[in-house]
Amino acid sequence: MFVTLSVVVVLALAAVGFGTWTVTRSFPQRSGEITMSAPKGGNAGLRAEVTVQRDSRGIPTITAESSADLFFAQGFVHAQDRFWEMDFRRHMTAGRLSELFGESQLGTDKFLRTLGWHRIAEKEAAALPPETLAYYQAYADGVNAYMQERQGAGLSLEYAVLGLQNADYTPEPWTPADSIAWFKAMAWDLRTNIEDETERALLAQKLDASTLNALYPEYPFAEHPVILADDPAGAAVVAETKKSAEAAAAEPGQGDATQDGTDATSAVSLSVAEGATNEQLAMAEGLTPLNDLVEKVDALVASQGEGIGSNSWVVGGEYTDTGKPLLANDPHLGAALPSVWTQMQLRCKTVTTECPFDVAGFSFSGLPGIVIGHNQQVAWGFTNLTTDVADLYVERISGDTYWQDGKEHPIESRNETIVVAGADDVQLEVRSTKHGPIVSGLTPDFTEIAKNPRIGQGTGSAEKAVEPESDAAITTDEYALSLRWTALDVTTTAEAIFKLNTATDFTQFRAAAKLFDVPAQNLIYADVEGNIGYQAPGKLPIRGAGDGWLPQPGWNSAYDWQGFIPFEDQPTTYNPKSGYIVTANNAIVNDDYPYFLSRDWDYGYRAARIVELLEGHIKDGPVTAADMAEIQMDNQFPARKSLQQAYADVSVDDDGANTAIKMLEEWDGQNDPDSASAAFANVLWNSITEQMVDELDVTVPRSSQSRFAVVFEQQLNDPDSKWWQSAQHGNASNRQEFFELAAKQAYEELVKLQGDNPKNWNWGKLHALSLTSGTFGQSGIAPIEWLFNRGPYPVGGGSGVVNATGWSLDDGYETTTVPSMRTVMDPSDWDASTWQNLTGQSGHAFHPNYTDQTEGWTRDEQYTWAYSSEAVKDVTNDTLTLRPATK
Repeated sequence: MFVTLSVVVVLALAAVGFGTWTVTRSFPQRSGEITMSAPKGGNAGLRAEVTVQRDSRGIPTITAESSADLFFAQGFVHAQDRFWEMDFRRHMTAGRLSELFGESQLGTDKFLRTLGWHRIAEKEAAALPPETLAYYQAYADGVNAYMQERQGAGLSLEYAVLGLQNADYTPEPWTPADSIAWFKAMAWDLRTNIEDETERALLAQKLDASTLNALYPEYPFAEHPVILADDPAGAAVVAETKKSAEAAAAEPGQGDATQDGTDATSAVSLSVAEGATNEQLAMAEGLTPLNDLVEKVDALVASQGEGIGSNSWVVGGEYTDTGKPLLANDPHLGAALPSVWTQMQLRCKTVTTECPFDVAGFSFSGLPGIVIGHNQQVAWGFTNLTTDVADLYVERISGDTYWQDGKEHPIESRNETIVVAGADDVQLEVRSTKHGPIVSGLTPDFTEIAKNPRIGQGTGSAEKAVEPESDAAITTDEYALSLRWTALDVTTTAEAIFKLNTATDFTQFRAAAKLFDVPAQNLIYADVEGNIGYQAPGKLPIRGAGDGWLPQPGWNSAYDWQGFIPFEDQPTTYNPKSGYIVTANNAIVNDDYPYFLSRDWDYGYRAARIVELLEGHIKDGPVTAADMAEIQMDNQFPARKSLQQAYADVSVDDDGANTAIKMLEEWDGQNDPDSASAAFANVLWNSITEQMVDELDVTVPRSSQSRFAVVFEQQLNDPDSKWWQSAQHGNASNRQEFFELAAKQAYEELVKLQGDNPKNWNWGKLHALSLTSGTFGQSGIAPIEWLFNRGPYPVGGGSGVVNATGWSLDDGYETTTVPSMRTVMDPSDWDASTWQNLTGQSGHAFHPNYTDQTEGWTRDEQYTWAYSSEAVKDVTNDTLTLRPATK
């Protein structure tokens, strides 16, 4: 977010007296009673009393007599804690940020309006079963009931600041589509390889095939784990369990390999001037580069980068001290304040068929239900599947038509109006092909690909990056680029959450997973009976002639998606022979699996390290919950062995640099926060990767440090490799000179950052985490930012590390992506489960629960997770009773 506030605003803040009352007036009532006003619009209000018990960290347990009242209360409590976050998110997902912040957000709104997330969410809401839609409506009613009680700064401090530049803004009523649209935002955040494909398409214009292949090596199957190693084909579910799960999950239209039929209204593209060429569009609009625009969008939904992914693993009871499974999960997302997660328990006073919920865990504000957690019988966790669910298509276009199979087809279009605070409305024409948004003309990177396209005609090989062939049947040489992405289809994920929340065994768990279309996730499972399992759900495309490693020729229908992998064929396992399952965005299956999933897996360093540590604990046995939490905080640097091998015989003509090299030699490889060696190793790593791409005469994004670790390791044993030539940042003509140069430059950089005394070098301070509010926390006005931002906090870990505090090569060392929460769930005793959140439960600046968990998060200080009625009662600090209005 980039909100422009002038000095006048700062003076206004002082004038209105931003004192204690202004700051605290939005803090929620947490004890006593509230009589709920009758909701407007004719919707049902609260039917019976609901109790909300909160512990010292503000974590609520909501107990209600009916499902409707339960979700009504969840909406009310979410709004109590996080309404500004919710309101901001729904404006973002609808492409309506300009209504809040003015012209500064037009570029972001155009991008998001083009994708049409909220339009798709409205269709998904309309398609929900009546019972599920009722849950979303009850939740919306609860949010709206809270808005009836408070206005302006009474809702959140941010509205007081917003009012200084947009005094006319008033939040509108919440709708089910506002909730469902957040799934699209999370799908964007976990969109896997759109950037990789874009990078390759641009690099293929200038690099030879061998160099491009070296930059994007294949997954190291021989060295790093495959999730379904016990069963490469992914069919290791016992026959009777699989059969019953398929029967329970059988619903029309789910998982069937139907022909591609993208709804034109869900795949739209931008054209700001009718008939304008791509080049004219770029010049007329002054469009920002793709990476810049993507960064702006990512700032709203958490940054995409090395750390986006997650760890999760489950261990069978045969290896644990309890005799029951243990399940660990720590999703990696962009650092956000407040944390993307809120924690709560949803409990029906009496669990019945009509009111089946007794579920606890982590939720998203604005979304009913629990996303990650457990109920009385089962626990589940998520990690990003990293399957390739998005492809770029090079289209041949002629004015308002595009070509396929020798025929012209009309480009679909529609017009939208963007309301801009403080300025005139902006008209936007959006257009689409059958594949999806025509994104060339929207950003220079996409436009450049369309100007000089290289298309992929094979499977994951740069040798197949070729210029489009001529075709006598096509009377145009004008190209455009479109995006095919599963999240732009109408999906059923909004229903899946409630099925997960009420699943009682692996059969029902898989039935819920079958509905979880996007974002595609690894789902792991444990239950009180001692079973463990895994399911890879999602809309996973069946590709035609290509594999999406590079853009595909849109004018040839052979390259269209042919449907989606049937659910019964998607990877799954149940009680595997190994006794454990580890997922860390690594390869799911090997090439024995009959369908293509991806060639852009995470490269498996985190997964390998987790397996190594887990097998060590199993060998020493038994595995405890404390062991699981300890693994989550492992700081092993993935390129440690390669770096130490590279510098085994290197010395330089600088005593300080030689001292640093000696420290590297003796380093244990742990990126601990107080480690001087880790500080030098990471700065050295940045210097090495920068020099490796210097001589390619093209900008090579270094977004994946895990990938570069593989590249470095593969080149290391070739002293004559061209990768050891460097002249941009110094002269190096061979491998020895290359390493000497990198060491001296890294030492000089670290001296500038932390001084020439190695005792003062500190990775945690260099790699510190600054918690920044995604809205006014990036205003550029120090007094405003001070209100909402916190930190910095020294942290350990790094990119490609189990403790995945990611940072960006060539962009400083500050932490940008994080384990957004950590949990270890214990089916032997749910009250023994533990958790921690990145920030805190509250979204209100200066509230005691705003960042009360952050210091503990930096140290892995996990807290007991009260679940049973007795345990919740013991930790309750405040009890609020919600009463229905008298009729």
